Amino acid sequence: MPTASKPAKKATAPAKSAGVFSKEEKEAMKAYAAEKKAQKAGADGEAELLSKIAEMKGNDKAMAERIHAIVKQAAPGLIAKTWYGMPAYAREDGKAVLFYQPAGKFKARYSTLGFNDSAMLDDGNVWATSFALVKLDAADEKKIAALVKKAVS
Repeated sequence: MPTASKPAKKATAPAKSAGVFSKEEKEAMKAYAAEKKAQKAGADGEAELLSKIAEMKGNDKAMAERIHAIVKQAAPGLIAKTWYGMPAYAREDGKAVLFYQPAGKFKARYSTLGFNDSAMLDDGNVWATSFALVKLDAADEKKIAALVKKAVS
């Protein structure tokens, strides 16, 4: 008597998104939604950015203030705004060119200065789009100013 073969086990569905995003990531997504609403209502992006900087502490705040001053001087045509709750700078079309992610936002060991794909940092086939920041000295500030100028060129 032939034995009946057992049906193959049904593949289990992947876990739902519950628990996939950290609390900080969820907050960033909520901040982005709120920014879009505020933007439609005509909110002042620079005031929002300065408010976010004011909420920061210690080194994060000091670096954010310096980066804001550098960007305003190096690329005065960029529009200050927030992007996922972080200070960012955009072209006139509203798309962020660069952003500052404070270490405290995601409990990281360093802050990040990031550039989106609209930044003109192209350099051959491979180039950096984000930079770790621990502190800023005069040489670092010059390097950031040069990157910002190149990004908007």
